[in-house]
Amino acid sequence: MIHFVGAGSGAEDLITLRGARLLSQADVVIYAGSLVNPALLKHCRADCEIHDSAAMTLEEVLAVMDKAEAASKTTVRLHTGDPSIYGAIREQMDALEQRGYVYDVTPGVSSFCGAAAALKAEYTLPGVSQTVIITRAEGRTPVPEGERLRNLAAHGSTMVLFLSSSLLEKAQAELMAGGYAPDTPAAIVYKATWPEEKVYRCTVSTLAETARENHVTKTALITVGGFLGSSYDRSLLYDPGFSHGCREAGR
Repeated sequence: MIHFVGAGSGAEDLITLRGARLLSQADVVIYAGSLVNPALLKHCRADCEIHDSAAMTLEEVLAVMDKAEAASKTTVRLHTGDPSIYGAIREQMDALEQRGYVYDVTPGVSSFCGAAAALKAEYTLPGVSQTVIITRAEGRTPVPEGERLRNLAAHGSTMVLFLSSSLLEKAQAELMAGGYAPDTPAAIVYKATWPEEKVYRCTVSTLAETARENHVTKTALITVGGFLGSSYDRSLLYDPGFSHGCREAGR
């Protein structure tokens, strides 16, 4: 059996109860060492075989899984955040399907959730934005033409950029070319929920400058949008003048 497990956004106590249990039961663990907090490995048994995948290829990861399956061992593939977001798990699952291996996926707390917690912010504010776009700036990994930052920026919604902290000169130009005003609130969240977490608030037009001044080149999320401002509408859900299935107006 192979379990894909989301390690959470960084803090060692933000892994799910299920994820921690699976780690404690695993015979083999393959973890993304460049991103996953190594403190999570404390959940593993002393005799657990542990592999850091930071320098491994897909084929090498699969070879470890093949060996474990041949020995009827349980494997945990530990991914950062939630494995469904930039986790590169589809190619692994397809390979396991071809081999006939049984596997499952345990979700985790994504770093975009950790960033919101660090900012003490709500991404979806009435009257400001009801949409969150999770994307990345184009670098060595291309993006589909319709998903270039300037095209997505035209919506004016909340945007969270993964894997983009080293591409901010181009990213901020694309965001403004797409429609975000230069003074649109923005923030860089470095290592959200880790002990060394840092939050740098700025505007769209000062993203690159802010990153340079604070020596941020990786392991950070970029957040953009009016949700970081001070204006928004009150939620109707808790408005005494609004009726819904659980409460009549005026109560």
